Amino acid sequence: MAVQAIEPHPLRLRRGSRSSRVVAHTWIARQWALWSRMLTPLRPLDAPRGRATVWDASWPLRREPISVRQARRLVTGQLAHWGLGHLADTAELLVSETVTNALRHTRGPLRLNLRLCGSRLLCEVEDTETDGPVRGVVDLDAEGGRGTELLDLLTDAWGSVRTATGKTIWFELRAGEAGRPGPAG
Repeated sequence: MAVQAIEPHPLRLRRGSRSSRVVAHTWIARQWALWSRMLTPLRPLDAPRGRATVWDASWPLRREPISVRQARRLVTGQLAHWGLGHLADTAELLVSETVTNALRHTRGPLRLNLRLCGSRLLCEVEDTETDGPVRGVVDLDAEGGRGTELLDLLTDAWGSVRTATGKTIWFELRAGEAGRPGPAG
């Protein structure tokens, strides 16, 4: 019967050895990577997101029904500015749905973000509620409750992510090639 050497588990290394210092350093590096997003300063939702670029736009929205119309105008204007007018109808409908849901089902401030990443348009609606969207069974003659179905049908991807301030509902649309930004406005 052959006897095999069993190496100690990395966390059971002798205290003070070089190997234990390396393991401790990598553990700290992993923990830092996991928590780094939580340590960055938070921008309140009633202010634009801090890292606006030519291909990144952000707007705070008031908790008023008129904010849905404002969000639609902001999105269509920004898409025209980016040369992506062909996405305006779909994006306008989906932004209207996500902002309306945020106004109906959450409290606190809201923020609308648009970002063009290569050939993808990312839209986010941030709010202060941690619970994600709930998919329900809807009657054929119901007036509402089809938001998740619209997201399923019209987007390439969508989801909900918890954040330090609440959650973000996001969706992506295939943008194709972006045009050059037009005049500021």
